Amino acid sequence: MPLGLSSRLSASQIATGTIAVSVLVLALKLGAWALTGSVALFSDAMESLVNVSAAVLAWFAIRYAERPADDGHPFGHHKAEYFSAVIEGIMIILAAVLILHQAVVALVSGASANLTPVGLAVNALALMVNLGWAQVLLRAGGRLKSPAFVAGGRHLMSDVWTSAGVMVGLVLVLATGWHILDPLLALLVAVNILREGLHVVSDSVDGLMDKAASPEEQEKIAAVILGSGGGALQIHDIKTRRAGKAIFVEFHMVVDGDMSVAESHDICDRLEEEIEAALPGVHVTIHVEPDNKLEEDGIEPTAL
Repeated sequence: MPLGLSSRLSASQIATGTIAVSVLVLALKLGAWALTGSVALFSDAMESLVNVSAAVLAWFAIRYAERPADDGHPFGHHKAEYFSAVIEGIMIILAAVLILHQAVVALVSGASANLTPVGLAVNALALMVNLGWAQVLLRAGGRLKSPAFVAGGRHLMSDVWTSAGVMVGLVLVLATGWHILDPLLALLVAVNILREGLHVVSDSVDGLMDKAASPEEQEKIAAVILGSGGGALQIHDIKTRRAGKAIFVEFHMVVDGDMSVAESHDICDRLEEEIEAALPGVHVTIHVEPDNKLEEDGIEPTAL
């Protein structure tokens, strides 16, 4: 799977491609499970079933998040992706619980799988498809600042490592005849995807609760203010929040009390343009104050 796809395709195209890839991988893994009856391969297939559901959710979330701001949503619809990612995380957790149940039943009953090289080869093919598309999603998520794509990419990479571990374990079962390894592997799969599900939910809840921009992004904003805020006496109370690929920035700008509205507006325009150039997709709000509002802590821009 060429990684260049992540830079050539739009968000909607990647979301649509994710559905197609997820359905293909699910079909392959269900086939591998049907051929072997392995509980470990069942766990792998259940994780892919979650991937299909999550891909469909992300498809709708991406399209909704791309809608422009309107009267009812003046700040846009960016947070729709976080809802999609939260639901994906919950589905991952539910899949982990189901896998745990099946693994315990297999351990108690002593059932053994009918492992065949063909079944393992089919699952290996599914692993390779997942690996390629996971890289596409992660790169696209970084480029588009998409929580849904990042969550999907992380989940697929977790799926890849899970599948690899399952494959190694089942080869050991074939080599040694220790069939108890099959449900034990399923237990390990369940624990791994449970951890991933909790991680996805945690990250998405942070976004819903207006988590600040990253430290790197905040440093860029401060650097722009320092270098392009000439004419202002001080900038303070800088606040940021991220909503999907959008960043919202607001701060107070102190100017000489005798400065005209037009002059202070020119400084605001310059700062907004420079911040937007440094961080595409940013939305800047500046509150202008007179010089009696100077504070002890603040950025003093370099004079132009």
